Amino acid sequence: MSGRKKGLGCDVLTAARARVARVFDDFERIYVSFSAGKDSTVMLHLVMAEARKRGRKVGLFLVDLEAQYRLTMEHAEAMFEHYAEWVEAFWVAVPLKLRNAVSQFEPQWCCWEPGREGDWVRQPPRRAITDPARFPFYGGRMEFEEFVAAFGEWYADGRRCACFVGIRSDESLNRWRTIATNKKERHAGLGWTTRVSGHVVNAYPLYDWKTQDIWIYHGKTGEPYNRLYDYMHRAGLTIHQARICQPYGDDQRRGLWLYHLIEPETWGRVVARVAGANQGALYVQEAGNVMGNMRITKPEGHTWESFARMMLDSMPPATAEHFRNKIAVFLKWYEKRGYPEGIPDAGPVTTKALPSWQRICKALLRNDYWCKGLSFAQHSTEGYEKYKNMMKKRREEWQLI
Repeated sequence: MSGRKKGLGCDVLTAARARVARVFDDFERIYVSFSAGKDSTVMLHLVMAEARKRGRKVGLFLVDLEAQYRLTMEHAEAMFEHYAEWVEAFWVAVPLKLRNAVSQFEPQWCCWEPGREGDWVRQPPRRAITDPARFPFYGGRMEFEEFVAAFGEWYADGRRCACFVGIRSDESLNRWRTIATNKKERHAGLGWTTRVSGHVVNAYPLYDWKTQDIWIYHGKTGEPYNRLYDYMHRAGLTIHQARICQPYGDDQRRGLWLYHLIEPETWGRVVARVAGANQGALYVQEAGNVMGNMRITKPEGHTWESFARMMLDSMPPATAEHFRNKIAVFLKWYEKRGYPEGIPDAGPVTTKALPSWQRICKALLRNDYWCKGLSFAQHSTEGYEKYKNMMKKRREEWQLI
């Protein structure tokens, strides 16, 4: 996809409806990935309008992450009920591993964790699928991303399958990259699609919508939306700041402070359930070392390298070992690419083009568990265990960290 924007000669709603219709023409199996947020809600309304027009059922897929706003779950329930006649419902509430960016002692937590039912933030709704045996691909406490990908291939059942995803390219750089990448296969050359597995294609009909377009749509159609956004507006957020997602990820944690304002009863359960939630809510908007935001500083008498090593020594052993493995690979990679005597101590932290120990410090301060700020990607569950065993041998050989 070219980085230059080109007009289509029609409004975004007309274009989105045409894209939805094209997917219905081309695919035997169709489902909507639904989060109950503003974008996925509009996506659902558009898909269901086409489904009813054609007298065709589609899948409605929601992964319930347990520690979520009550208002969001109420909206999701309303949508499942509203479209019940036209959907195959998959409200999934099974144990999954989720990123927790507000704790080094529990860098991942497990939603719907067996044996901790008394600590759950809430109980799954009656419609939820809570038995992992319903999904033959379930591998036991899978990563969220693994489960979502495996679900698509399972739902496809060997046929051409499309998953409607309500994301917009202007919401974040990562979402723009997801859609604009030239590295993924497209369906029929359509720039708003990407193939994600052998039988499954993701479709992004709303990719060119602005935030304003979402609310103009609701204003003109009167279709229901998640009323949590009304409360976010009253809390002082702009329409661009109001987002609903799993709140403990590296970027999403910025919205933690809203919980105790909007739903104090939910917040009380969240604090008891997820390690570091309260600390994250208090400090996540602070600039500086507390959360690794914006400008960071090192203690007096330290280099950035010694500061990094000090932080590693202060971490829980399992977390420290995880970061040492990542840093060792980072150092070895640059050793072979122009830095045989080691990377610089100081350097820019807002670019991934240049290595430095300062950049490593920022990743540690942010508790960037998968070290995405150092250009790493997330491992699969099975792959991570193999990776740890391999890195134990390599670090002994490299004598790094």
